[in-house]
Amino acid sequence: MTVKLNKRAFDHAEKLISDGRVVRDERDDWSESAPTADEENTYIDKHGFAEFGTWYLGVDDDKPEDTKGHYKFPFGDFTKVRRGGVISLESRAAQNDHTEIAKAAKSLLDKIDAD
Repeated sequence: MTVKLNKRAFDHAEKLISDGRVVRDERDDWSESAPTADEENTYIDKHGFAEFGTWYLGVDDDKPEDTKGHYKFPFGDFTKVRRGGVISLESRAAQNDHTEIAKAAKSLLDKIDAD
């Protein structure tokens, strides 16, 4: 699996944070606020995979772009960045040696916590 940073999603997350579209929750809250498979499918049906991908900090180039498997490390609920999601993805990325994604998540977390 070749997972790399999704720069477009990182830029999207930074803009959302700058615009105040962030929920300052905790890591444990992410399990309740993370999009369900049905919510993901509904979002894809309405917006397509390209827009769907802007909510995932990683991409797996071994998977086709028009599949959910291509997108890794969600950070929001399709309306706002969730602090709990960013904390969770930073930890998972670091545990799985996705250093670039973990550093990007830390940068987003620093921006969230600075406000």
